Amino acid sequence: MTGELHLPWGTTARLPWALELTPGQAGWTYAGLRVLVLPAGGVVTFATGDEEMLVLPLAGAATVRCDGVRLELTGRASVFAAVTDFAYLPRDATVTVQGEGRFALPSARATRRLSPSYGAARDVPVELRGAGPASRQVNNFCAPGAFDCDRLVAVEVLTPGGNWSSYPPHKHEDDRVHDDGRVEAALEEIYYFEVSGAAPGDGGGPVGYQRVYGTDRRPIDVLAEVRSGDLVLVPYGYHGPSMAPPGYPLYYLNVLAGPGADRTMACVDDPRHGWIRGSWTDQEVDPRLPLTGPPAGGR
Repeated sequence: MTGELHLPWGTTARLPWALELTPGQAGWTYAGLRVLVLPAGGVVTFATGDEEMLVLPLAGAATVRCDGVRLELTGRASVFAAVTDFAYLPRDATVTVQGEGRFALPSARATRRLSPSYGAARDVPVELRGAGPASRQVNNFCAPGAFDCDRLVAVEVLTPGGNWSSYPPHKHEDDRVHDDGRVEAALEEIYYFEVSGAAPGDGGGPVGYQRVYGTDRRPIDVLAEVRSGDLVLVPYGYHGPSMAPPGYPLYYLNVLAGPGADRTMACVDDPRHGWIRGSWTDQEVDPRLPLTGPPAGGR
């Protein structure tokens, strides 16, 4: 199943998008992602249709116009340089993005139509999660409780070189409360990767690895070697670890959406490996973290 769920950079390009993954293309119902690459002064106009979206600068800055609202995105030099500001776009809107750089547009099919809005970099909750070689940084810019959307959830994870993240392996494929009280939600999930030192399309650059595996009830088996710009889709099953190569920090953007009435990231660990969380109490967080914060003087 690796070939179906690991989509290298360039394999999903369709103008004007350098990367396009709609829910229909993914074979599911809610979550999507596009990446827009603009030259200096580049302009693209598009309709959001039945999806709510974000404009998240990966590298560069832009002006976003939507429903008569103008949103100026300061952006960042790269995902490894700073936390960024971003724009929210409602469904059934016409949008123009003008600027220079590379921009991710996470999306989810939405039922409510909200207003265009701005997310400031200084307001992004930055969390240091795990400990020791499982330490990572999570930028919860569009997590439940951090920013209001209809269905869309999106976060960024930065993993220092040599560390594992998305660990212990966990899943969110059922809406249920387990016998032991753990709560799980049904969510589709997209991983978009960048590896420090390599731009999307750099076939000779450093690589990371992503594991996805299933249960006897719902088998799935993925071990993907990922480069900058690659996608891994998680329709169900346990996912993790995400492995950063020594010397090269790993970035991934998680996009999640599902059928539940409430936005959530509720998940359950693989019961064989959940004990690992308890081991973190005796370990320090990797001193290399945080890798990034809001830009100095940034909005």
